[in-house]
Amino acid sequence: MKETINTALRTVTVTRTTKETEINATLSLDGTGISSIKSGVVFFDHMLTNFTKHSGFDLTLECRGDLDVDDHHTIEDIAIVLGKAFTDALGDKRGIQRYGWSIIPMDEALARCAVDLGGRSYCVFNAKFKRAVIQGFSTEMVKHFFVSLSESMKANIHLSILEGENTHHKIEALFKSFAYAMKAAVSITGSGIPSTKGKL
Repeated sequence: MKETINTALRTVTVTRTTKETEINATLSLDGTGISSIKSGVVFFDHMLTNFTKHSGFDLTLECRGDLDVDDHHTIEDIAIVLGKAFTDALGDKRGIQRYGWSIIPMDEALARCAVDLGGRSYCVFNAKFKRAVIQGFSTEMVKHFFVSLSESMKANIHLSILEGENTHHKIEALFKSFAYAMKAAVSITGSGIPSTKGKL
């Protein structure tokens, strides 16, 4: 994996190439919600576009994956790249709020998310979906995306659907709640390291 980092602007470019995927992503934590997402999985593009719009992050991402096999490698590897991008863009995490949480409704669906950018990986995911696939996106990959992102980003991510029936609504509410939680967690609210350890 290769990366280029501009710590002053909290912007990073990450490139990752394997036998299964080729991914190039540029992430800015202090953007305006502008995105260009080309994962090859239509519904996943829609979710990542929603994520950037509501978080205020700028994200350019292009992936060439082995979609003739499955969507698994593409979605998992994008999570790995995004986790690396967040980690590098945050640097030593000085001044960040560290924690973020949100509860987001979408029609009958209600999603809750809480995150801790404290340097430890853990993901709790509570959601079930009636549909197996939406526009090339396997709904079982929603959980796997967030688990892989948590591991790569070294963050706690807790996600739950509190109410809901429609699969599209539930997944979109999850991504939007994650967006607002992350927006809060990376915000600059001080000048020190938000930990009694003195390091995150």
